[in-house]
Amino acid sequence: MEDISRTKTGIQAEMLANRVKKRFKHLSRRFEKENIEVFRLYDWDIPEIRAVVDWYAGHLVIGEYMRKQSVPEWLPAMAEALGNALNVPMEKVHLKQRIAGKPEGKRYDRIDHKDLKIVVSEGDLKFLVNPSDYVDTGLFGDHRITRKIIKGMAKDKDFLNLYGYTGSFSCYAAAGGARKTVSVDRSETATQWAGENFELNGIPKESNRLIHADALDYLKKTKKAGEAFDLAVVDPPSYSTTKNTNQSFDILGDHPKLLAATLEVIRPGGKVFFSTNHQGFELDASGLKGVEVKEITEETIPEDFVRNRPPIHRCWRMEKVMSDE
Repeated sequence: MEDISRTKTGIQAEMLANRVKKRFKHLSRRFEKENIEVFRLYDWDIPEIRAVVDWYAGHLVIGEYMRKQSVPEWLPAMAEALGNALNVPMEKVHLKQRIAGKPEGKRYDRIDHKDLKIVVSEGDLKFLVNPSDYVDTGLFGDHRITRKIIKGMAKDKDFLNLYGYTGSFSCYAAAGGARKTVSVDRSETATQWAGENFELNGIPKESNRLIHADALDYLKKTKKAGEAFDLAVVDPPSYSTTKNTNQSFDILGDHPKLLAATLEVIRPGGKVFFSTNHQGFELDASGLKGVEVKEITEETIPEDFVRNRPPIHRCWRMEKVMSDE
């Protein structure tokens, strides 16, 4: 039985390596012209090979969608085959495991302590990513197009980045000429990381504030203070808890109040981009008055993240209607 398992694993490793090698050849040429060093090479395209493979400037991040039948040697076998196929040394191959069917969003969970950070390019901007220590690396490749949209709309705007994580949207907004940016995240690690990304791109912190806070708490204080914005991104995790207060956030039940609170600090004519990667999500916009809502998911997913399964994320643009008065 053990020999059959090894043979099956070996065949799958060869299949995966061949597919990824062809995909890398196709994508790397074009992305090199655009100075894009982070892209997806594979996402469970073959039903029996439950893996995801991402390229990070010479590093490979390989994940397994785990299930009860998963065997310990499977993921290392895939990693070795992929490293050999793309001439990536094993010290630059990083393994991660996700439980199939569970909502993503544990972006802050630590799984290793290598403290490895590398610089990757995306167009004219650079970002620090950690390919080894966390469930997520610090840069979500699937929002590459959304970031460009924000950059194109940001000139002379006041920009709010809720659940700002490592500040990539704010970097794009600043590069697009935003008057100011405010990035809010409950993780002190992410907030410090965002500051490092600002420094990497020469973004002044005086007009680009980093705030370590809960998003809903921040919105309440901001409304009370009378501060307002023209453009916002809201990209929360599917589920989170705050250790100090035992507060929890569940995107399925809590997104209506989050969006309503966000729109209260948006000026008339302003826009909010809301995104989630929760696979079972349905938007409830019934309580949003004076707001035009349009789903733009297809416009925001890069070609390397297109897949036969439900989209990796969904995205909506919400515009606060101008008053007739």
